Amino acid sequence: MKIETAPDLAFFVVLAKLGSLSGTARELGLTPPAVTKRLMMLEQRLGVRLVNRTTRRFSLTSEGESYLAQATQILDRIRDMEESVSSGRAAPKGLLRVNATPGFGRTRIAPLVSRFAHDHPDVEVELQLTDRPISLVEEAYDLAIRFGELPDTRLSARKLMSNKRFLCASPAYLKKAGEPLTPEELHRHRCILHRQNDDVYGTWRLEKGKKIELVKVRGAVSSNDGDVVMNWALEGHGIVQRSEWDVAKYLASGRLKEVMPGYTLPSANLYVYYLSRRNLPAKVRSFVDFLVAEFKGS
Repeated sequence: MKIETAPDLAFFVVLAKLGSLSGTARELGLTPPAVTKRLMMLEQRLGVRLVNRTTRRFSLTSEGESYLAQATQILDRIRDMEESVSSGRAAPKGLLRVNATPGFGRTRIAPLVSRFAHDHPDVEVELQLTDRPISLVEEAYDLAIRFGELPDTRLSARKLMSNKRFLCASPAYLKKAGEPLTPEELHRHRCILHRQNDDVYGTWRLEKGKKIELVKVRGAVSSNDGDVVMNWALEGHGIVQRSEWDVAKYLASGRLKEVMPGYTLPSANLYVYYLSRRNLPAKVRSFVDFLVAEFKGS
């Protein structure tokens, strides 16, 4: 690797992340013409165009996408090397990018981030809340907090909380429509559907003993928002599949009733997952350990 290559890698990663020459100039403390000149010199040295740009649009070419992916990996390896050779265990510092789901992120993760930030003033925490599946590498997150099974077996993970799933409905709905006792009876019921991630839409998996049944259900309402789905269940629109964390207080108060308690559904355990590395950055290691300690016993 030539001496000038590493700074070029870091420059291009910032440029690709911000998607703007002017934004990159502000981030790096340069003038826009200086950023344009540096990009042109990088492209001339490589002999390929990395960016398609007009006055209004900015996008990476296929060569730019490849350069970005490899640049990100190389810079990660450099950071790992520096972590491994630094004396002792480095103090947590720098930008920590965290992703979580909206509802749980607002109510549980955001307060924990607040406490962690107070305790670690050299760490800048950026919390992004999204329902959609994410890629830690492509979207440059340090870690993500998610319910359910891990989306990528190449990631490392630690379990934060056990979380069962239930079928439940309001007493008013069950009084009007009756209470199903078997999976087959779900076909004649209104079910509230949660369009979530890449789950098979409208198919519920129920297990009793060694028997597993996949039931295709239907209903009049569906949403990709968990809070909306929950409110519809409380308003008597039908049977819903939700996790223990979502419905525990409503089951306890009687506003919802568990349906078919003899059947089990796939769990929605809570995990924090992150990139597999031999030497985790101190900021990631500290935050993961902090989360595990906070959720201990859940």
